[in-house]
Amino acid sequence: MNRHVLGDTAVLLGRSLRHIARSPDTIITTAIMPIAFMLLFVYVFGGAIDTGTDSYVNYLLPGILLITIASGISYTAFRIFLDLRGGLVDRFRSMPIARSAILWAHVLTSLVANLVSVAVVVLVALVMGFRTGAGAPGWLAVAGILALFTLALTWLAVLPGLAARSVDGASAFSYPLILLPFVSSAFVPTDTMPGPVRAFAENQPVTSIVDTIRALFDQRPVGAGIWTALAWCVGLLVVAYAFATVSYRRRTS
Repeated sequence: MNRHVLGDTAVLLGRSLRHIARSPDTIITTAIMPIAFMLLFVYVFGGAIDTGTDSYVNYLLPGILLITIASGISYTAFRIFLDLRGGLVDRFRSMPIARSAILWAHVLTSLVANLVSVAVVVLVALVMGFRTGAGAPGWLAVAGILALFTLALTWLAVLPGLAARSVDGASAFSYPLILLPFVSSAFVPTDTMPGPVRAFAENQPVTSIVDTIRALFDQRPVGAGIWTALAWCVGLLVVAYAFATVSYRRRTS
């Protein structure tokens, strides 16, 4: 992005963040469901699940963080839909601002809001007994993976935001993404699953990302899994960005 785009994006980003600051229920709502899942699985189901670890909350947290992000990005589709339906995008386009700044502001708003929600979930996990010996490099690596995952899903969320005909349609696409961690190594080891389910679980993006984050928290070698996780995130990001920008041009032409 050139300087003109950066300046316009910063202005629109400030607008979106002020809206969130005035209505913090967005972040609270995003964090409530993952926290409820974490409480349910740790205190109700945790004793019956054998993960081979001493602390189930330590095993569970990486998957809960991905669910937090998946539930948060639905608000991006919702906000884009409202801006289009309300005519705000058309008004912005009548001004001397970069067209791409509108989308980038929504995407960066999602990144900030979701990272705040993730921080809230981590704080609750610490209260529940989550512990890690990971140092600053490990935490930075986890934050980087989560940020990349957020950007990839957010650009994916732009598509239904542009194409939806109703508010429900704009936000409903996130439901399959929230369910995807349940068919992965997020809650139980994949070797306990039946053959076809196990094959799917071991070869979908959530498992590689969860396993990488778990290894970073446990200070274990991440191995080749980190490259698989990064490949999934970057691949999804590139494809979603390409389709989103093309769809945006068509929608606003």
